[in-house]
Amino acid sequence: MKILKVSIIIVIFLFGAAFLILYCFYEYNNKEEKTLTDADRKNIAGSFIKLSQGITHYELKGPQNGTVVILVHGFSVPYYIWDGTYEYLVNKGYKVLRYDTYGRGYSDRPAVIYNKELYDTQLFDLIKQLKLQGKINLAGVSFGGKIVTNFTCKHPDLINKVILIDPAYENRKPNAPKYVTIYNEAVNSKERARGQVTDFKYPKQHPGWEELYLPQMKYKGFRNALVSTLYDYNEGGRESNACLNSANKSVLLIWGKDDKTVPFRFSDSIRSVLKVDFFPVTDAGHLPFLEKPDTVNAKILSFLKQG
Repeated sequence: MKILKVSIIIVIFLFGAAFLILYCFYEYNNKEEKTLTDADRKNIAGSFIKLSQGITHYELKGPQNGTVVILVHGFSVPYYIWDGTYEYLVNKGYKVLRYDTYGRGYSDRPAVIYNKELYDTQLFDLIKQLKLQGKINLAGVSFGGKIVTNFTCKHPDLINKVILIDPAYENRKPNAPKYVTIYNEAVNSKERARGQVTDFKYPKQHPGWEELYLPQMKYKGFRNALVSTLYDYNEGGRESNACLNSANKSVLLIWGKDDKTVPFRFSDSIRSVLKVDFFPVTDAGHLPFLEKPDTVNAKILSFLKQG
């Protein structure tokens, strides 16, 4: 009996020690130390607007009556990802909106489920509250391609043309329970930031990309937004693209031939159900509009001007 008691005490001690080690490791690596407030936003470029699910960080430029183009960023890099294309289209006379989706950049991180409805509602609220007029052109990169595709399917009467750049296709949820993924995101936050440069074929040509990413990671809710999106944004690539095809919109599909994030082969899967103007980009990875800006931006402009 005494041996049993000793054994139980040892097991409890080991479990406690293991928990303490894991907790300390979590706290040491956890970057989310602040709650995002108005004071934090005070010196941030861009504008802010209160929508139904929280404050959204956005930038809107261009002539009052200009043709509207909305640029939707990807899974975790906020709206600065569009820097070059945004300024290019504004200079060409378009009225251009870009924004941080909930949980990213300097938008709020509401404690909700990050599903299709949340992203759809945010974009719809923006369009209505900013009083954007006329048929809207939507462009989405990577995960933003999912948002754009599903939004157009739900609100076809609002949309003119659609631009998809290396759009996310597969919907693979992590095998681990959600709490395990949240923990892994916390203790591997440095890898999350460093991993952003792998979207480029030539990362060394984009110095400072990792540093741009880091500020958003210090605000509570960023990690939850990413993990919830992974688990709760239920959408099938083939079904969504077939739905977009039925909306009868002009679609431009741009894809870097050397994309390692969303492999180029998925362009065939999309084109099997969606009629598109296909523009493959040689010698570019997941972000061809940043690696080949002159070529890609010119194609986007040409596409917008057609018809």
